[in-house]
Amino acid sequence: MTLTELRYIVAVAKEKQFCKAAKACFVSQPTLSLGIKKLEDELGVLLFERKHQDLVITPIGQKIVEQAERALKEVKAIKELAQLDHDPMSEPLKLGAIHTVGPYLFPDLLPVVQENAPQLPLLVEENYTSELTKKLKNGDIDAAIISLPYNEAGIESEILYEEPFVILVPSSHPLAMNDTISVKQLARESILLLGPQHCFRDQVLALCPDCFKTRNEEEDIHNIFEGSSLETIRFMVAGGVGVTIVPRMAACADRYAQRLINIKHFTGIDPSRKIALAWRKNFTRMAAIDMLAQCIRDCSLGGAKVHRGKAQKSFRSTISSSPLEQHPL
Repeated sequence: MTLTELRYIVAVAKEKQFCKAAKACFVSQPTLSLGIKKLEDELGVLLFERKHQDLVITPIGQKIVEQAERALKEVKAIKELAQLDHDPMSEPLKLGAIHTVGPYLFPDLLPVVQENAPQLPLLVEENYTSELTKKLKNGDIDAAIISLPYNEAGIESEILYEEPFVILVPSSHPLAMNDTISVKQLARESILLLGPQHCFRDQVLALCPDCFKTRNEEEDIHNIFEGSSLETIRFMVAGGVGVTIVPRMAACADRYAQRLINIKHFTGIDPSRKIALAWRKNFTRMAAIDMLAQCIRDCSLGGAKVHRGKAQKSFRSTISSSPLEQHPL
């Protein structure tokens, strides 16, 4: 049994096809098939079954693949430990972020990282929280920027900053004349929301449950825009389609003429969300994680309340049962 053979079966289980798995492993399909056959002969079990055009993993095969994934992660951890004798900033650091953070943070973050750790290659991507969690646990990324609350086995996290929400309204809308807008006023409006996979959508609905009203199919404007990005929704606001709630970093007041969009605060207090950095508990390059967290805090965060230093225990104890917490500006 070799590590290469374990990588082969993990790749096949992931890709569901021998040809795609071979490409992912940078080998020919006969080489991959031979390696899997050798492993099956050694173990005395069938790992995969071909049924017509489909490839099905056997029940024992599923268990062995899961064990192989764990073994490969431990091997990777051993390599990372060995790298501690070298410069922890010399290896690429793979960072993921949720869709409502990445576009607004990455342009500022990359130059700050380059200035503080010019030898560190930083690779970034955006995804949903659920996908970032899978990638983090599988070792496909090293760290993720997510919104709290966030509790996952085997994952550590540290709060970075707290970001208020603001309201975007078309400049022609009657609410544009208001200094502030209440949640009750929003409940009477057409609120443009992100799709169900976005955690920010859940936070908005927790703030304003009545904003997602049950309408007939012809009147249900929400269904039209579910799954859109904040950028798409913001353009819809500029076009006078409706109003929306966004994190303040995403408001980008300087990018849109005041005649198209007005940025309004909530009446009394602005609701907010807490943004944190997450990484695997067994990740060994903590110097890189600490540097990354500090670089994020040093970015222009649009007036967000920065949390300095490691506060793992203290911030976890302050998370309420609600996905939103509020603070005055």
